[in-house]
Amino acid sequence: MTPLDRYNQHLTAGKIDPDPLQESAAQALTRLYHETLDYEESRKSWRHKFKFIPSRKMPPRGIYIHGPVGRGKSMLMDIFYDSIPLGIKKRRVHFHQFMIEVHDYIHSRRSDYGIIEDMDAALPSLALVISNRSRVLCFDEFHVTDVADAMLLSRLFTAILDQGITLVITSNWPPGELYQGGLQRDRFIPFINLIKARMETITVDSPVDYRARKLKEMSVYFSPLNAETTKRSDDLFLSLTEGVESLPDLIEVKGRTIQVPSSAKGVARFSFSQLCERPLGAEDYLAISKRYHTVFLEYVPKLGYDRRNEAKRLMTLVDVLYDQGRNLVITAEDLPQKLYTGHDHAFEFQRTISRLLEMQSDAWLNRAK
Repeated sequence: MTPLDRYNQHLTAGKIDPDPLQESAAQALTRLYHETLDYEESRKSWRHKFKFIPSRKMPPRGIYIHGPVGRGKSMLMDIFYDSIPLGIKKRRVHFHQFMIEVHDYIHSRRSDYGIIEDMDAALPSLALVISNRSRVLCFDEFHVTDVADAMLLSRLFTAILDQGITLVITSNWPPGELYQGGLQRDRFIPFINLIKARMETITVDSPVDYRARKLKEMSVYFSPLNAETTKRSDDLFLSLTEGVESLPDLIEVKGRTIQVPSSAKGVARFSFSQLCERPLGAEDYLAISKRYHTVFLEYVPKLGYDRRNEAKRLMTLVDVLYDQGRNLVITAEDLPQKLYTGHDHAFEFQRTISRLLEMQSDAWLNRAK
């Protein structure tokens, strides 16, 4: 089925509601679907096997989908990805993970060959490796904050596109707003121009935040700790991640490594012990909030004076996620008002209670993002 067929199938099944902007994006993805199949078929023809007879087919013009969170961008990417036949090598990857692999490749070339090689020399061979492994690449959650990534993206994506690879990208930002305020942003402008010239830009900015609706319908605070609340938390995680495989992740913070046990589609899942019983601070929680739009904090116990350090970390974590406008899903032994029974942080914990209650409200879940 084409992406539009799959989109209409979701509509008929009641999995999604009618959305003109989503439908328009599905139509554009269907155009790309047909172009990709035609182009990949032309590559297999006998003419293309001889270098002196170039292929007359133009590489597919990829699609860059942007819009606020919860508008269905990842869902649209997934229906495109699922439409591509298994005979065509394809890959869907979180953009952050892809860039880790890029830097690892460049580092390995320097290590394996014992040569000092700048990035420009390594990128053509990397593009060829990528082309041999994947003819269709889908990048989710495209976002640039690192100056090293910003410096190489134009050259890397030029090399990838020159290999005729089909690209689909989702992002919360239009191309022109990527890496705003970043160091040496003028050197990032060629990448923006490349995206505008060689990809179709589509806005999916529906008035409904479907992710927020899921959070409201299924709740974001579950107590007490029992099999029922665990199942409800599991169901919410599966709904937000649309059932894709969740994977561990690593976040580097000034030489320290934060282990993320489970993550998918911008959602991370932690236990209380992993985030609040270890020597983490505001800087670590900020790094997590910049990577994920929703954080699950599970198995939060009641906290007394003997666990005042853990209570302090919980307060800091809630403050950071609140200030960054992130969603927080909690499974806890009791309601927010009864979580802390110590006296030394009792006054400060009132603010944490207030924020936990606010982060469950319709106003918070419907806030502008």
